[in-house]
Amino acid sequence: MRDGHAVVLPKRHDMAFLSDAASGILTPEEVGELIVRPIQDESVAMRPEVATVVNTASPTFRIPVVDEDAAAAWVPEGNDIDLTDPTVTEEVVTPLKVAALVKVSSELAEDSSPEATEVVRASLARSVARKIDAAFFGNTVTNGPSGLLSLNDTQTVSAGSTLTNLDWAIAAKTALRKVGSTATSFVANADTVASIESLKTEANSNQPLLASTVGDATRAPGETVLGVPLVAVADGTSVADGLIWALDKAKVFVVLRRDVTLDVSSDYFFNSDSLAVRVTCRVGFGFPHHQAIARIGIGGS
Repeated sequence: MRDGHAVVLPKRHDMAFLSDAASGILTPEEVGELIVRPIQDESVAMRPEVATVVNTASPTFRIPVVDEDAAAAWVPEGNDIDLTDPTVTEEVVTPLKVAALVKVSSELAEDSSPEATEVVRASLARSVARKIDAAFFGNTVTNGPSGLLSLNDTQTVSAGSTLTNLDWAIAAKTALRKVGSTATSFVANADTVASIESLKTEANSNQPLLASTVGDATRAPGETVLGVPLVAVADGTSVADGLIWALDKAKVFVVLRRDVTLDVSSDYFFNSDSLAVRVTCRVGFGFPHHQAIARIGIGGS
């Protein structure tokens, strides 16, 4: 669930998606409803304001990168126009496998209530989503895709030793504007987001600074900073304290292969009369324009 909207699943799978999976009769569309959509709902990296999510059936996904535009010029009437070509390269994204395995008792698997099977779905979705987020906001990952911290030429903005105002947000938005990009999200861990939301308009005031930026000091602040969505990563290990990312979703890609699988086995945990439920998907990241990403540090982060 996100923003109060529940994921609607096919009715028959509310009753027995485990037995259906064990029978091997789930279609790709059903796997999408049961697993893929909940993963996308849980993952911060796959939120629409953070990145562009691309679904592909190919082993690789190619993102064109324009290194240099075609040259335009003022030309006298009747004269030939010089032919120029843009310099175009490409970034190749290869989705890599991420998988999760959960143990489910036979009693729970046979429970026909939607609440019982939702426990399994939610556990699988959270597990995979957290792995995706940890890789996306992290550095190089063993057997996985490299994330934001692996990029050595993103823009940097200092927010000072402690947060006292929103100048860092203006600086980050300006830095992205100068390279033809737009900040579509600020992303930080929950503690850093709390520090931003706790800023006051002045000393000894209870008026939130964020509320004053929306033109109505009487209303509670929305989850935005100067009009840009402020996104919290619940997992404190994915984004370090004091680190804020400014991202342009048009220049940041999460590539998801369509061959997501959901498998159930009664043999793996035979001794305990339990089922093994496994989800496997392949995900990669594309960052074709590193300057469209700003790393904002607080206190040297």
